[in-house]
Amino acid sequence: MNFGYTPEQEELRRQVEAFVQEHVTPDVLRDKEAQDDVMRGGTGDPFGSHMRELYRKLLDRGWLGIAYPKEYGGQGGDRISQYIVEEAFMRVGLNISLSGSGAPAIMAAGTEEQKRYYIPRLISREITFALGFTEPQAGADLAGLRCRATRDGDHFVINGQKIYTTSGHLSTHIYLMARTDPTLPKREGLSIFIFPLDTPGVTVRPLWSIQNNPRAPLGTTYGEARTNETFFDNVRVHESTLLGGENKGWKVAADGLNLDRVGAFRYVMSVRRDEDIVNWLKETRLEGYADNPAIRDKVAELWTEAQVCRLMTMRSMSIVQRGRDFSYEGAAEKVWAPEHGVRTTEAITQMLGPYAQLLRGSPHAVEEGVFAHNVLGAFQSGVNHGGVQIMRDQVARRGLGMPGPRRQKAAGN
Repeated sequence: MNFGYTPEQEELRRQVEAFVQEHVTPDVLRDKEAQDDVMRGGTGDPFGSHMRELYRKLLDRGWLGIAYPKEYGGQGGDRISQYIVEEAFMRVGLNISLSGSGAPAIMAAGTEEQKRYYIPRLISREITFALGFTEPQAGADLAGLRCRATRDGDHFVINGQKIYTTSGHLSTHIYLMARTDPTLPKREGLSIFIFPLDTPGVTVRPLWSIQNNPRAPLGTTYGEARTNETFFDNVRVHESTLLGGENKGWKVAADGLNLDRVGAFRYVMSVRRDEDIVNWLKETRLEGYADNPAIRDKVAELWTEAQVCRLMTMRSMSIVQRGRDFSYEGAAEKVWAPEHGVRTTEAITQMLGPYAQLLRGSPHAVEEGVFAHNVLGAFQSGVNHGGVQIMRDQVARRGLGMPGPRRQKAAGN
């Protein structure tokens, strides 16, 4: 299979790279870093005037939401072109994709009204979603969640708690999974709701991460200074906020997350460590690194693994673009890419030795401490958006058709 770009796509890549060089200015990057100050509880526009102007220019060029239908505010283009645009911005630390936005799930399971309302506003960033899945007692075993949504006529009343709702204090809406029928098996009694975070009864409280002090530099994988816990106290929402129907939440969530893992955002997140260490080795004046045969051999091995990440990403986009069944491929990527990222982080730590411990602010920190900060966040990748062991289960069941675990019979039966 040929994953090379067409002449038209190559021309688009050149145009986007020239645009990035001209318009992603130091002011834009300062706006991006200033988001961390707002994340820490500061005041002001979390996006900044320069970033908002950048988004306006991208909208004018039709480079946001390229693969989404025109009737929903997109360009009706192909996923590869969308990938080309998003990858160029990810290389400079700006995520302009709709990964994590809820848009793929809304396109797959939403009503016509939901698509027409949410998708254009997600593309323009008028609306942003926080993900309300994990609970203190339900992380890897998401089906064990306890947040309840009780029907009351044509409304639902939500009570419970979510944890790790990163960007919950900045987002306008939440994409929430709650239990709507406790009498059904765990995975069958769940529903997805999408509604504004300023709905009465919602409280967002900060949880400070290990990256909070010192602040992680731009380009750190999982460098967020703050995440949140969110509480729901008799939150009343209309049944029209259901996504995909009542008690259909498990499939909606699984399909949405599977689609959400495909694209430049996840790919660049997985391989950026490899590229950063290669660039540093090319430029460093420190002796004993660039010419060390053990380091060169290990970097080559990791670089080869990174190309597997790229091929898996291109394969997944090709499947989705052709309208083929996309059931387990995103889960397979979610196993390979995060585990590759952890291996790369550990290897870089061994290569750098004591320098790998120096965080941002140290006068001897390598690349502003980005490699040290990556160590602090690396293992999140194995659990965020689905643990790798859960993903292996999806590959086994959906991809290989293997049966689920047998239930143990009670003693004496």
